[in-house]
Amino acid sequence: MTVMTPAPVDQQEDEEMLVPQSDLAENNQQPMEVVGQPEAANAAENQPVEDPPSSRFSWKIDNFSRLNTKKHYSEVFVVGGYKWRVLIFPKGNNVDHLSMYLDVADSTSLPYGWSRYAQFSLAIVNQIHNKYSVRKDTQHQFNARESDWGFTSFMPLGELYDPNRGYLVNDTLLIEAEVIVRRIVDYWTYDSKKETGYVGLKNQGATCYMNSLLQTLFHIPYFRKAVYHMPTTENDMPSGSIPLALQSLFYKLQYSDSSVATKELTKSFGWDTYDSFMQHDVQELNRVLCEKLEDKMKGTVVEGTIQQLFEGHHMNYIECINVNYKSTRKESFYDLQLDVKGCRDVYASFDKYVEVERLEGDNKYHAEQYGLQDAKKGVLFIDFPPVLQLQLKRFEYDFMRDTMVKINDRYEFPLQLDLDRENGKYLSPDADRSVRNLYTLHSVLVHSGGVHGGHYYAYIRPTLTDQWYKFDDERVTKEDLKRALEEQYGGEEELPQTNPGFNNTPFKFTKYSNAYMLVYIRESDKDKIICNVDEKDIAEHLRERLKKEQEEKEHKKKEKAEAHLYTIIKVARDEDLMEQIGKDIYFDLVDHDKVRSFRIQKQIPFNLFKEEVAKEFGIPVQFQRFWLWAKRQNHTYRPNRPLTQLEETQTVGQLREVSNKVHNAELKLFLEVECGPDLRPIAPPDKTKEDILLFFKLYDPEKEELRYVGKLFVKSTGKPTEYLSKLNEMAGYAPDEEIDLYEEIKFEPNVMCEPIEKKSTFRASQLEDGDIVCFQKAHPAESAEQFRYPDVPSFLDYVHNRQVVHFRSLDKPKEDDFCLEMSKLYTYDDVVERVAQQLGLDDPSKIRLTSHNCYSQQPKPQPIKYRGIDHLSDMLIHYNQTSDILYYEVLDIPLPELQCLKTLKVAFHHATKDEVSVHTIRLPKQSTVGDVINDLKTKVELSHPDAELRLLEVFYHKIYKIFPLNEKIENINDQYWTLRAEEIPEEEKNLGPHDRLIHVYHFTKDTAQNQMQIQNFGEPFFLVIHEGETLAEIKVRIQKKLQVPDDEFAKWKFAFLSLGRPEYLQDSDVVSSRFQRRDVYGAWEQYLGLEHSDSAPKRAYAANQNRHTFEKPVKIYN
Repeated sequence: MTVMTPAPVDQQEDEEMLVPQSDLAENNQQPMEVVGQPEAANAAENQPVEDPPSSRFSWKIDNFSRLNTKKHYSEVFVVGGYKWRVLIFPKGNNVDHLSMYLDVADSTSLPYGWSRYAQFSLAIVNQIHNKYSVRKDTQHQFNARESDWGFTSFMPLGELYDPNRGYLVNDTLLIEAEVIVRRIVDYWTYDSKKETGYVGLKNQGATCYMNSLLQTLFHIPYFRKAVYHMPTTENDMPSGSIPLALQSLFYKLQYSDSSVATKELTKSFGWDTYDSFMQHDVQELNRVLCEKLEDKMKGTVVEGTIQQLFEGHHMNYIECINVNYKSTRKESFYDLQLDVKGCRDVYASFDKYVEVERLEGDNKYHAEQYGLQDAKKGVLFIDFPPVLQLQLKRFEYDFMRDTMVKINDRYEFPLQLDLDRENGKYLSPDADRSVRNLYTLHSVLVHSGGVHGGHYYAYIRPTLTDQWYKFDDERVTKEDLKRALEEQYGGEEELPQTNPGFNNTPFKFTKYSNAYMLVYIRESDKDKIICNVDEKDIAEHLRERLKKEQEEKEHKKKEKAEAHLYTIIKVARDEDLMEQIGKDIYFDLVDHDKVRSFRIQKQIPFNLFKEEVAKEFGIPVQFQRFWLWAKRQNHTYRPNRPLTQLEETQTVGQLREVSNKVHNAELKLFLEVECGPDLRPIAPPDKTKEDILLFFKLYDPEKEELRYVGKLFVKSTGKPTEYLSKLNEMAGYAPDEEIDLYEEIKFEPNVMCEPIEKKSTFRASQLEDGDIVCFQKAHPAESAEQFRYPDVPSFLDYVHNRQVVHFRSLDKPKEDDFCLEMSKLYTYDDVVERVAQQLGLDDPSKIRLTSHNCYSQQPKPQPIKYRGIDHLSDMLIHYNQTSDILYYEVLDIPLPELQCLKTLKVAFHHATKDEVSVHTIRLPKQSTVGDVINDLKTKVELSHPDAELRLLEVFYHKIYKIFPLNEKIENINDQYWTLRAEEIPEEEKNLGPHDRLIHVYHFTKDTAQNQMQIQNFGEPFFLVIHEGETLAEIKVRIQKKLQVPDDEFAKWKFAFLSLGRPEYLQDSDVVSSRFQRRDVYGAWEQYLGLEHSDSAPKRAYAANQNRHTFEKPVKIYN
């Protein structure tokens, strides 16, 4: 299954929801749900007093099929004081469906923490029959992370682009959006634990199928007890141990007051984050998880629990009818897969399960010593498990359509299931008849949505009383029996009449929410399974660990709640500067997040805080001097002035307000400590206005190393020459070593670092408190050549602009191939040269680069044009985010040449052989279709040397266009349509005055949603029909052309189709009378249809396949 964001709970849609920006959904919340049940205690509070604002917006898109953008936005419209717009992906958001979403138009400029809630519907209007318009509705809490919401698979592109269907008329599409804005607070204030006694599980991004399964297993107390008794130790880490992670999760579900996260558990499976977004099959997950636990329970006190709970046995038998021979085989099962299609309820599925099949005629059974015999084959049950898990086969493969489909048929399941019924008809002769197989329903797992995703949740009655609960990710609500049972049978529901007297046929719609897994518990084992599980079942180390976690959580919560009473004081010292400069940072002096911080109550006097510092650093109070930091206009951050004695008598809170005008709970200080000759702290020197505190960094061009060497007070009237020997001492140089000095002024957006004149006074050089002086040995100009960065400014420039870029091959977009350290200032040529060098390629112009989309974590659809982007920094930017990934490909010709060419992918259909070859044709952009055909003739095998070719546009198994030979190729789009080339048959060249050229297409009928739909498939073709020719005569020619065997061809039906409606033809019908004389282009609206099943194997090529698709089966690696 593909990755999808869960759809809202009661959504009657068969498609999934997905936030588009994340081509792999990165969101881990699902849509809000507005509680509509009458018994919800606070339902009354949900009702807005006045009618909520609503609006209908219509959007007409002309020339729709020629839209070449991936995304297309409507104009902005306003509802409820908010700006909205509709977003569509005309060719699908990595699916073969139109994708459509409602988007908050001004999301980027809204204040931090914004959110708004809307119910909305989106529709594609059918311009022929309004009742066939496609409309889907949902609801969502929009916020900064999810500023758009809607349907990734809104409707199949094949239906949308099919002019017969009436959605696209004269290449114009009509879209309607209806938006209702509600102000509802209930969702955020609802407390599951308080309302129900149970808590939910957080959705980790499309993992609600796992959540519903985990809740079901948790509420089988015997299973939970066994998990608690699996041996784990305090040295285990939950993220590396499935037993501990599950114990931890179950403990939190049992004792926590709020919803619980599943991240540790998925980590213990060995899932990376990408995996956890893959919406796998819940049954697969159930099996894999149980097998893992069974394995981990071996050799422990709980060995065999999984088998005891879930394992049953059946017997496969084959019994001969005419001789005394019987073969049997015993097999075990953990769950049973029951057919839904063609079965009205669970009993009908069991009847089908044990149905006897007769082996006779060509299908006789080979019995060992008796040869081929008539026989009966079947399955009977030896025993059923105490906990019976029934998987309902709601998803099936449809061979006609070559796709997975969801079966939404009505399927009933009882509250009590009697598997001993009709004298034990399901039981084998060896079954123990003393065991009473009467089961009671414990949980119903529900899937809402379609085959491409959707939403999962569970109805459970934990103690088998009459009270049911719905576990829907984080939210747990009380539910009645009807909701859990009848409403999950599926099938159809009639919509109430909104307009009595008008078109009185009630409109039925399919219910897309229905049960896909049932858990029953055997009555006789009920007391054993619904047992008591309390603290003593939980290992001491686990309780300790989880209590500690809980305490830490409480502590953090308390800290957050009391934050306004405290000030965080961050104290930077010389030691921090030594440690950080040249390793973590190069510019400014310190990263304040990595220095010692103190959490101090605001009303404490600062002098008392100094005592705390004395204890922490061992520096007596009288030797401490604190400086305030200031942010300068050029965005640097430097110590600005020492605290006055008066300020030190104030409270910490008052000081914080003095120090920064921004409302921030932090106070940043620099602690100045002077040391005597014995390196012990001494009292700081008096500071006059004349004294400037400077900080010094030393640069070594040989090692390319910058480090902090200390601070100094200098006189503003003094000159650097007076301090050179002191600086040499700090650097460890000889006293008379000649050194150059530079002032580090700023580094954003560019580095500014200028030489300091050694003979001018500090004041003349405009140096002040907190300034930074960088120095290095003076090198003669000629020796500068030997260093990459000979002086401080060049080194700081390099550090500021350096960027490690991860290069990936475009055909393996998930794996880093190599990394290169580059400068953000590199030109386009610099970048491709370095890549070519890395790959050992002589010609850098054969490298083509593609930027990275930070949202989808995939390459952007369009590569970078030759010298189309000036600098590396611009190649790495995506909107306002910077990435460090670039994709490369090696071309067979230089990129500038390729860009002057148009590349087309053409599928050539051989005239006599049933084969298709795909050719890539590259020609100058100003070439014509005639040039393409001439080029193609040199590459393909023709049936005879003078054969003429034509080029067609084929889309969803219909021919939309024959390209005129003089059409320019620059505007042909082969990304979405298939371009097909074929020989023009001789018969078409010599058309008589009464001959017609008609379109012939293959089709099957698909009855879905109460309307018959025509599905085209296979390769469409043209056929010449003659005046007065009957269907019988035409059939002979079609059979010969397609080389279909007689027995197969006899099953085919033939119909004249106009605008998608079939009119079946008899052999004696004159076909030409059906087709009016008309131009070939546009004639796809009327065609001769060949109705038969689509049994042809899928072709290996796809001219318009997606550029990137990834799919993995479930694996738990640990």
